[in-house]
Amino acid sequence: MSRDVGVDERPRELLVSGHVNVDRFLRLPEFPPPDRTVPVDAHRAELGGTATNIALAASRYGVATGLVSRVGASFPREFWERLRRAGIDLRGVERVPTSATPTAYILEDRHGGQRTLMEQGPMAAPPARARSRPWLEEYSWLHLTTGDADFQLALLAEGRRRGLRGAADPAQEVYYRWDRGRLRRLLSSSEILFGNRAELAHVAKLLGVRGSERLSDHVPLVVRTEGADGASAWSRAGTVHVRGRRPRRVRTVVGAGDAFRGGFYAAWFAGEELRGCLEAGNRAAARWLEGLR
Repeated sequence: MSRDVGVDERPRELLVSGHVNVDRFLRLPEFPPPDRTVPVDAHRAELGGTATNIALAASRYGVATGLVSRVGASFPREFWERLRRAGIDLRGVERVPTSATPTAYILEDRHGGQRTLMEQGPMAAPPARARSRPWLEEYSWLHLTTGDADFQLALLAEGRRRGLRGAADPAQEVYYRWDRGRLRRLLSSSEILFGNRAELAHVAKLLGVRGSERLSDHVPLVVRTEGADGASAWSRAGTVHVRGRRPRRVRTVVGAGDAFRGGFYAAWFAGEELRGCLEAGNRAAARWLEGLR
């Protein structure tokens, strides 16, 4: 593809870089105190990961989506096939045969509490060798979520050289993988910053900013998910808030914020105004909570 093709003329819309992993859920009657044991009432394994969830939700609503990630030798074939059937471009997913696959161990108690343990596998560090990605310029947007900070910054720099627009979404890893300098570099080359209340508050603290709304001094658009309260966005044009949508039932809260992003992008690429994008994100999150993945 010629380098001078406009970003709106590219055949693919969204490339998501982040975790593709196995989510192993353990249902407990209660979380054990130190040095105590509790029984496991039920367990299940599902396809998960921040990048996976965003890509699945976006592709569900018609967004041409791809992934950049690394998985291990034990990544289940049925999960790979599910991604392929969803029409997701997997050219950027590397299989690392010498590593365990990224796995989240998600503990849930009967009161709705949740704790997560993460086995990073090959996502713990950047790959030893840089991969060639000539297909990168097929995309218009690059969404950076969980993963090694230096790898994400290098991918963002490569994407920008090829004309992609960038979105920053370090999620829970903002607490231990990103420092002030790396965050400044991330936001200086991004057009959107996504996060929930706690994540954006931490970003603001690292950057010495008073409140999430002032982060728009560092990035043109800030989108904050607020659970049942809905979502808010800040830009230099002002503030937009939309109310939350109540799901009919809640199967799991894991991945709902990622689903919001998928719905947001579907409306974004359809040319809707910011309020419509936030409302589309809320609808997608509510469907995800209901188990409609």
